[in-house]
Amino acid sequence: MTKSPFHESPVMPEMFDGEKPINFRCGKGISCFNACCKSADISLTPYDIVRLKKHLGISSSEFLDRHTVPYEMEKDGLAGVKLKPAEGGTACPFVTEEGCSVYEDRPTACRYYPLAHLSMRKQDEYVDRSGYALVVEKHCLGHFEEREILVDDYRKEQDLEQYDEASRGWRQLILKKKSSGPSIGNPSRRSLQLFFTACYDIDRFRDFVYSDGFIMLFDLPEEEYLGFEEDDKLLEFSYRFLRQVLFGENTIPLREEIADARRDRALRRRSMDGMEEE
Repeated sequence: MTKSPFHESPVMPEMFDGEKPINFRCGKGISCFNACCKSADISLTPYDIVRLKKHLGISSSEFLDRHTVPYEMEKDGLAGVKLKPAEGGTACPFVTEEGCSVYEDRPTACRYYPLAHLSMRKQDEYVDRSGYALVVEKHCLGHFEEREILVDDYRKEQDLEQYDEASRGWRQLILKKKSSGPSIGNPSRRSLQLFFTACYDIDRFRDFVYSDGFIMLFDLPEEEYLGFEEDDKLLEFSYRFLRQVLFGENTIPLREEIADARRDRALRRRSMDGMEEE
């Protein structure tokens, strides 16, 4: 028999819904405790970053610089963010002998373990569908604990309903980009930079929406601007903003006279650039 050239995946091929019972328990009393945190490959959602930077008492820019690395979710496409391992190793930077030092605000991926959350959308559909798969790694003994629990109950136990709802807009952006494919073209470099800032660097994005240029261009009521002091509300707005930037959806009203003047300046600039090239 020819040996497969692919590494064995820990994700079981069966996909199921929230009514599926699983057998799992994790805690200090299990000999593999902390083992999964010693080799961490953790992707972060925007809401994960908001929770973690608040827990650590630093800005989103500082958190990104100290604790994360960016990666491409697709070639020349939207960026994702992963947790940077502890210096010189592969372990999560927040793991201790006693367990997770940021447990109350641990990332979504950690809360879901040993489940994989799969969001999908067909090209002709407007809503995303959730499904789950079981992750079975050789080091994990939690699967042998005598404790059966439904997936939906496990999600409630891990406070995942709140996390999933807060990240719904972000997932929908990614799914829409993937399902739209070449029909929307390749986002410009500026659009990709805006996606990264609006999703992951929420404190810098707040400075952007409070800038004179933004306030002059977008016609938003004052009470909505006041709400942007809260990270959660600003995140929700960032997804509206990105739907407009990436997909041309008119989700935020413009002050037309300012928008027209900016378009005219951009057209003149392109025309002059073309003349210089000739």
